[in-house]
Amino acid sequence: MNKIKFIDLFAGIGGTRIGFENACKKMGLSSECVFTSEIKPYAVKVYKNNFNESEISGDITKIQSNEIPDFDYLLAGFPCQPFSFAGSRKGFVDTRGTLFFEIERIIKEKSPKGFLLENVEGLISHDKKNKSDSIGNTLSVIIESLEKIGYKVTWQLINSGEYGIAQNRKRVYIVGRKDKKISLKNFSTGKKTLGEILEKNKPIINSEFTSKLLSTFSLDELKGKSIKDKRGGSNNIHSWDIGLKGDITLEQRELLMMLLKERRKKYWAIKKGITWMDGMPLTVEEISTFYNPINIFGSIDLEFILNDLVKKRYLKYEHPKDISISTDKYGNKITSRKYRKDLEKGYNIVTGKLSFEINKILHPDEVTPTLVATDVTRLAVIDNKGIRRLTIKEGLRLFGFPDKFKLDVSYEKAFDLLGNTVVVPIIEMITERLLSN
Repeated sequence: MNKIKFIDLFAGIGGTRIGFENACKKMGLSSECVFTSEIKPYAVKVYKNNFNESEISGDITKIQSNEIPDFDYLLAGFPCQPFSFAGSRKGFVDTRGTLFFEIERIIKEKSPKGFLLENVEGLISHDKKNKSDSIGNTLSVIIESLEKIGYKVTWQLINSGEYGIAQNRKRVYIVGRKDKKISLKNFSTGKKTLGEILEKNKPIINSEFTSKLLSTFSLDELKGKSIKDKRGGSNNIHSWDIGLKGDITLEQRELLMMLLKERRKKYWAIKKGITWMDGMPLTVEEISTFYNPINIFGSIDLEFILNDLVKKRYLKYEHPKDISISTDKYGNKITSRKYRKDLEKGYNIVTGKLSFEINKILHPDEVTPTLVATDVTRLAVIDNKGIRRLTIKEGLRLFGFPDKFKLDVSYEKAFDLLGNTVVVPIIEMITERLLSN
């Protein structure tokens, strides 16, 4: 039987390749990767280490199609960049200026049997013109471009947590073949919890932060808890709940919890004449309309206790921000937040989830949230009588990589690579459909 030849673009650490090759083996097919492209140096190092590849091509924009060997299938987890001509739909002459164009160019010139592409969930609504539209302009142009060059295209949003992976990870998959349309629905589902893939008896974190957590809450109470100051709810722990920046009074705790809710109300945005957004600083006068502290000694100086919270860094004293909209050279709208220095300063909650050593303790009986490169190192699990970060092996398991896979880079780089990789078993199950007769 002839080998199925494929190319692996924006290859990362090779998760797409593993899934494709696994499906081929399962179906009794022989496969060969004839070309690989990746630009991140430590991803290339990992890829070479696991696939014994000596030649990995770099920037795909600098590689001509005639330099690529003939192949049957193209695989790509391509970055989603804003299209250069993003404006009115009429403005799309083609897809030049985007990395998708490189995929389109290669498919058009090499004419393979088919392709498998993966992207983030946001691709579905990117550049949506009307709220009622089912998909945005970007995905629409991608599909139309691929159909125009002779392929029957299907796309589907798939959550790995519904297919036997202990991570909720929604991704868009786009497949196409010349001869027939491939269904991406009705796959066999399955469930797996985090606890099923955890290692045991690993070193725990001993820090001031974890010490304060464990002196305030039991391990059972910590399961599934988030740690951030800009949200409330029974499933969230705030820095002031554990006295992380210093002890506070009952009155101050009550004030912080009330301010947490009030600062998000649209009423204050209308009153200030700014665009409503998630959390605004409120003045002493505004805060006094919903909070008037009185204890056994009588009325308490509100401004004094607010300034004490600023000093302890639970609050910040700042001008309100407003939405600012500008336009880039392509006509794309750029939205940012800027301080309105013409408006009076007020008091606002300080920190978001990335400010803490740990921002979530994962529940062993559940699937994890989507692992994102920017904050995955701040996730923790319970092990013995303490808490610790995920191990690299656990990270690999949450993406369906085999335990034998070698991710021999630093902890931070390992999770940066994992946060941007694919879920191997999802690629495998889609490939089985893609290669079916």
